[in-house]
Amino acid sequence: MTSFEFYSGRVAPAPEPLPDDIATAIAEVMRGKPPLLLFTTLARDRRLFFKLFRSGLLDRGNLTIREREIVIDRTTARCGAEYEWGVHVAVYAAKAGLTPEQIRSLTFGGPDDPCWGSEDDRVLIRLCDALHESATVEDDLWAELARRHSDEALLELLMLAGFYRMISYLVNGLALPLEGAAARFSDVG
Repeated sequence: MTSFEFYSGRVAPAPEPLPDDIATAIAEVMRGKPPLLLFTTLARDRRLFFKLFRSGLLDRGNLTIREREIVIDRTTARCGAEYEWGVHVAVYAAKAGLTPEQIRSLTFGGPDDPCWGSEDDRVLIRLCDALHESATVEDDLWAELARRHSDEALLELLMLAGFYRMISYLVNGLALPLEGAAARFSDVG
């Protein structure tokens, strides 16, 4: 009996043991915790696994952790990607200083909800909504973003939203079962 015989997603994770380089890459990200199903599923194809791992945007870049997590949580919520949203909320929301009301707003609300005291936060939510709805940014929204962010940060914001839309397609298309310790939409709704 394999470790994934009762797996309920569409593509089973790679069988154990994983190749050393893949296992090492996962261990570096997971820091002693069990690997995520997304990672072990991608491990079925070495090329795709390393393409995803090498293009991640969770390193220290041009954005604060708060800015990054607002974009990731809003993008994945708008895409209905409860798997990825739940992992990020469980791991990063507190580190990003997001309150329960703000997490609820990112999931089910909007930028004008009273929990957003900062226009900086609101403009990021509007960016995610614009990209989700039309895959573009109107000039007035771009001007608001440009007043708050460097050109490099603007590039990173666009890439981050696009990357997590791709991740949303991946986890939704694979119908990945939710991780046990991850948050659920019902937790905040």
